[in-house]
Amino acid sequence: MEGDPVRTALEIDVTAAAAAVQVAAVGEAGRQADALLGAWPAPGSVEWHAEEGTDAPRRRERAWQLLQLRIGLGAGLDPLPTVLGLRRHGATWEEIATAAGTTRQAAHERWAGPVREILEPR
Repeated sequence: MEGDPVRTALEIDVTAAAAAVQVAAVGEAGRQADALLGAWPAPGSVEWHAEEGTDAPRRRERAWQLLQLRIGLGAGLDPLPTVLGLRRHGATWEEIATAAGTTRQAAHERWAGPVREILEPR
């Protein structure tokens, strides 16, 4: 853009750029959670078949989401999408609260209303 770069920096619409940064940050939080939890069994592997019919895959997914919540909160990301996913996958308010570093009551007060509005629209 031509003109005064300071004025441009102060006036240009950054909506799309901010959304792109947030998407990248969420993706990076997922990659970091993968790195911290380690590799999951590859589909078709002996380990993968050994987990069939158990709750291990579901617990691993919940652990990954709880870790993503912790990472996202540490990075200042909006936690609601992750909390929503956690509730959809059966996480308790106690688990969410522990991951968020708060009490069950505080987590419930903060997120239960918005989660309910999305999961149970009128």
